[in-house]
Amino acid sequence: MQLLRTRPRFLLAAAAVATVTTVLTLGEPISAWQSNFMGGAPTRGDDENLGAIKLRFPAGVRSNWHTHEWGQLLMVEEGRALTQVRDEPIYEMLPGEPWWTGPNIEHWHGAAHDEHVLQITVYEGGVNWMDPVTDEDYRAPSRRR
Repeated sequence: MQLLRTRPRFLLAAAAVATVTTVLTLGEPISAWQSNFMGGAPTRGDDENLGAIKLRFPAGVRSNWHTHEWGQLLMVEEGRALTQVRDEPIYEMLPGEPWWTGPNIEHWHGAAHDEHVLQITVYEGGVNWMDPVTDEDYRAPSRRR
């Protein structure tokens, strides 16, 4: 089941990806930010299994079915995306809308048939790639959440 949940670990990672521009040592206080926080300074908690990337899908392009060991947080930056959990409806995502897919849930995501998408993806752990999404499945009607 597709759930929109806030997992602090993923949201913190998404915020860090968007704002951190300097390289910091694990556990080292972020002194440059101290004036922006009360009660102390945060430290960076790196995780070698955490991935965050931007992907541009041209219109009509989608991933194969796959799962993420620890789940995946998607955010559309521009364009229109489609996503589906296996045996569930296809949903449309627009800019600014987060989408959480839980651990080991079979799903796909990509661009709409007629519009590109630029997405931010944050995930942790391995990805298990599976079979391609058929044209028939991809072209099924989509709905808004």
